[in-house]
Amino acid sequence: MNTAAFLDFIRADFPLTEAQEAAFTALDGLYREWNAQINVISRKDIDALYEHHVLHSLAIARYLQTVPGLYEAFASASVLDLGTGGGFPGIPLAILFPGAQWVLCDSVGKKTIVAQAVASALNLQNVQVVNARAESLPQQFDFVVSRAVASLVDFYPWVKGKFRRGILYLKGGDVVEELATVMARHRLAKGSVHTWPVSSWLPDAWFEGKLVIHLEK
Repeated sequence: MNTAAFLDFIRADFPLTEAQEAAFTALDGLYREWNAQINVISRKDIDALYEHHVLHSLAIARYLQTVPGLYEAFASASVLDLGTGGGFPGIPLAILFPGAQWVLCDSVGKKTIVAQAVASALNLQNVQVVNARAESLPQQFDFVVSRAVASLVDFYPWVKGKFRRGILYLKGGDVVEELATVMARHRLAKGSVHTWPVSSWLPDAWFEGKLVIHLEK
């Protein structure tokens, strides 16, 4: 998928300003340049940047549109992207939600170099990139987002107490046992955990089995 095809696709669901379109357009060149220096996307996958990384990140936004009032709340929220790597899902979402305040956090310094360079090149004033572990972050956020950095059984304790509204987690595979364990261990209320298939929005076979998992506070 090239930039033009990507923009044509997302315009159907998200109204974009010229500045947002320019930022999304710039992602391809920026990630190619930085990935040649610091490998944050597999070499064979860089040509699928828009499909496998940008659209996958934006699946969180598409899910938010399915829950009354949640998209609007997220648009002005404070959000932690934990385990951001080179900036996913945080940077595409920060472009789409310029009114939200973002902290992109990763414990691997070389990855945050890439995320910071891309955010700076795009002049994303709503993004702060932090090289740290989740436990060291002093502040609380409205939402936490992440893209499969660990099992939710391991991930949830890292962010417990750090969010007011919920977690939006991109993950694939069979998550039934994993979610049951998280719910039991942390006494999450019945009905507070939701799963949404990414393939309902992105029909490419690559997204089969991939989910947005929403854990409400």
